[in-house]
Amino acid sequence: MLENIIQFLAGMIIQVIDSIGYVGVALLMAIESACIPLPSEIIMPFAGYLAHTGRFDLIWVATAGAVGCNIGSAVAYAVGATGGRKAVEKWGRYVLLSTTDLDLAERFFGRFGSITVFLSRLLPVVRTFIALPAGIARMNIWRFHLYTFLGSWPWCFGLAYVGGVLGERWESDPALKTILHRFDAVIILVILVGAAWFIRSRWRHRIQAG
Repeated sequence: MLENIIQFLAGMIIQVIDSIGYVGVALLMAIESACIPLPSEIIMPFAGYLAHTGRFDLIWVATAGAVGCNIGSAVAYAVGATGGRKAVEKWGRYVLLSTTDLDLAERFFGRFGSITVFLSRLLPVVRTFIALPAGIARMNIWRFHLYTFLGSWPWCFGLAYVGGVLGERWESDPALKTILHRFDAVIILVILVGAAWFIRSRWRHRIQAG
């Protein structure tokens, strides 16, 4: 099942990049950074493979990818900044979130937002969604975009470089795409465990307070 999904996404990604080049790389990475889990672990290595063939330049591939991350992140940030707080204030109690949590998040991003965004851009899965809480916390938008680019560029370059090193194997061996994408599953598991711990601790706190 997973391999079928990956193959479908890979086919779509390859077609877009083949058709519109650097713009396609930026577009796909923008989608990935707008809280839509389109795997950069397929986008950038394939673009790197094309750089290996001489069609693209590796530096410009990474730059196009990072620019795309900023574009997509701007959308997710705007959603969080304009509607995120209202949504939490209205519905947050149903998922054990409160306005106090929002205030803590705002203080956290005010103090540690730059390094948080930078490091998050170097992590699978997390990088896709970090713009939303940054927007909700109203992190300084210029710092947000600066550190989004600084964190996204090495991520894009690294994946593209892997695709270039693998060369033709990247296009012909579906197992490579599957191996890279399964690393996302590990990150998802860690996030789910953390979420379960958060819910359990908040629920116990609510019971004790009640």
